[in-house]
Amino acid sequence: MASSSGSPSASADKCPVDHSSFASSSSDKCPVDHNARSSWSSILGRHQSDAAELPDTSAPPSTLPLDRETSSIPRVDGGNWVYPSQAQFFAAMARKNHNPQESDMKVIVPIHNAVNERAWQEILKWEAGQGGDKCGGVKLVSFKGRPNERTPRARWYSLLGYSPPFDRHDWVVDRCGTRMRYVIDFYTGNGGGPSSKNISFFLDVRPALDNWEGVRLRTERFWKRFFGNMFGEGVKQDSPQPKH
Repeated sequence: MASSSGSPSASADKCPVDHSSFASSSSDKCPVDHNARSSWSSILGRHQSDAAELPDTSAPPSTLPLDRETSSIPRVDGGNWVYPSQAQFFAAMARKNHNPQESDMKVIVPIHNAVNERAWQEILKWEAGQGGDKCGGVKLVSFKGRPNERTPRARWYSLLGYSPPFDRHDWVVDRCGTRMRYVIDFYTGNGGGPSSKNISFFLDVRPALDNWEGVRLRTERFWKRFFGNMFGEGVKQDSPQPKH
């Protein structure tokens, strides 16, 4: 993912989610981890196309767009993160033998970008009123995909009968010099429409409990929800839903 301002560089040409397992270069990195890109393809792509799988290749079809969308997620070094193009997304998946389909890219990439924008908005809700506005707002520092590492909350939800998340990311943000790690669990479910093609995403975003600041934010949110529910003014928050 590239920075939206300044000249391109190896470190800037990436998006806020770890794609290290999909690409050997930084030119097609982005904010959702491509460790789980095969999961995104199976969740989104197979609902859109029954076309035959394309042969594995790192070279994307020449018909795929090369233009990239600039995100709303600011970088520490200036500018905003930039999402990969459809061609880059295809190539990143193909290099790991995930058999991407050209026709799926126009569906998967916009949804991939929209889900990451939503994740950032959830982080901003946590950061509201915490002082980040004093230095121009919080910024995304780094990111790491950990799809094979289930969080304690995700394991608990699974015991309660919810479908497990299909992906998990850790994003580190900078709040005027204070680094905060946020954990994001991504869930899918039925959108409630008449067709099984209606896919909904549920994001469970919260501060990690690896420092006192994270504990404080989580504790404050808990009591706000507790007293809000008592008086009919609960804090709205996404929660995972079982996939039937």
